[in-house]
Amino acid sequence: MTDTVLARLAALKTTPMPDLKKQWRDLFETEPPPYNRTFLETRLAYRFQELAYGGLKPQTRARLKALAEQLGDGKMKGRKRGGDDRPVAGTQLIRDWQGVAHIVTVVADGFEYEGRRYRSLSSVARAITGTQWNGPLFFGLRAARRQS
Repeated sequence: MTDTVLARLAALKTTPMPDLKKQWRDLFETEPPPYNRTFLETRLAYRFQELAYGGLKPQTRARLKALAEQLGDGKMKGRKRGGDDRPVAGTQLIRDWQGVAHIVTVVADGFEYEGRRYRSLSSVARAITGTQWNGPLFFGLRAARRQS
């Protein structure tokens, strides 16, 4: 069993995105979120291991839920982020765009990309794509709104 899990984990890095999305649909029975490759890889890797070795113990789940309620307002569903929703300084955001991995580092007063400082993620997304983008959406920090 361990060999199979290790092989599946190793294969994630070279699996094409359409195949990762298909695996997501198979394992989670939902459409994959519109996030970057790294997000999908890490969640799929966890799911492979969870299915093979078991998930979190019920006590651990209960403790995490209690901590979340203690730190938040107790409303887990639909809770909005506070005013400052920037990732912590030092966080690296990785976005695959046209076959190239673009790495952005969060710094205290903005973002750094290819040795240059930017005040917003939207300006970094514009530098990468050459078009106007919502930065948090481009980097997978926020889900796209669904049209009714």
